[in-house]
Amino acid sequence: MIHAVALRGPSFALLWWILAEGRHDGWLLGVVAIFAATWASIRLLPPGDRHIRLVGLLGFLRFFLWNSIHGGIQVVGMALRGRAALQPGLLELTLTLPPGGPRILLVNALSLMLGTLGVDLRDATLRLHVLDQRLPVVAEARALEVVIARLFGSSS
Repeated sequence: MIHAVALRGPSFALLWWILAEGRHDGWLLGVVAIFAATWASIRLLPPGDRHIRLVGLLGFLRFFLWNSIHGGIQVVGMALRGRAALQPGLLELTLTLPPGGPRILLVNALSLMLGTLGVDLRDATLRLHVLDQRLPVVAEARALEVVIARLFGSSS
């Protein structure tokens, strides 16, 4: 617990400093925000056995950036072709990641990647809205699951 507070507190302080653009006049409110964020972080994501691996983090960032750029290009192409070129729909995936942080990261990462939106997560079933069902969304989601499993040091 002490280790988590010692790591998260300064991280939130750094974030506050960045958001305040290095100004000193907002630190009274900043200290309150840092304590509140640290407390909420500990309550919502208690320290546990799950640790992020640096190599996994680099792999996740590479995967996410590449697929975000690639997805953006795809969406631009779809927009230029018009509405008739789209086949929107809902897909259901059964997730292999463990519950908690890994699954939540998967849903959020998929929602940030253009062309997909996580609509519902119940137990191990994720429902996704996609702009075009013909795209390899399921394959990309499975690849992202593997990347996230490596990030948390587990196998999916």
